[in-house]
Amino acid sequence: MKPRIVVVAGTGSNTGKTTLVCELLRALTGWEAIKVTRGHSRSCGRAPATCCVSPLLGDKPIVLSHPSDTRVRGKDTGKYWDAGASNVHWVIAKSDQVGAGICEALARVRAPGVIVEGTSLLQHIDADYAILVVRTPLREIKPSARRAIDTGRIRALYFSGNDPDHSLPLPTALPVFSHSSLPTLIAQIPI
Repeated sequence: MKPRIVVVAGTGSNTGKTTLVCELLRALTGWEAIKVTRGHSRSCGRAPATCCVSPLLGDKPIVLSHPSDTRVRGKDTGKYWDAGASNVHWVIAKSDQVGAGICEALARVRAPGVIVEGTSLLQHIDADYAILVVRTPLREIKPSARRAIDTGRIRALYFSGNDPDHSLPLPTALPVFSHSSLPTLIAQIPI
């Protein structure tokens, strides 16, 4: 049986995606979580020895699904466990491996639903519901988020930091949520 797939994407880094994933996991009891880390070789500005994923990159994506690999205090995957995830999978992949990595992780899901944090994966899977997290002031809309918007894959906007800013260059027909309307957003998720 295919699980329900909810994707939490973001307009950029540090928008509040992980915080929203944790809020959803608290509300959707028994669901699993997937974190997608799109790796890079030396493009993060750090030396390969200090980058958290560069040394792991290879010919195939890596999918870690055991608690000993994913229950790490302070990491996003550890936060998912703390929020009540029934299992956590971590996909580490180069850009051209994201599709294969997310498919492998989804094949491991045993719960009725899974919350996936990542944006670029939306070009590889059909989500049942995709939320774009926006933090104001909006500094950027990364290319993968722009593609997800343009292709109609995003179903809702979530403003993580402040009240919704309706003047931003984002689709106006999408429902807009914030922390104060989180219960209404959760009610929109097909379970």
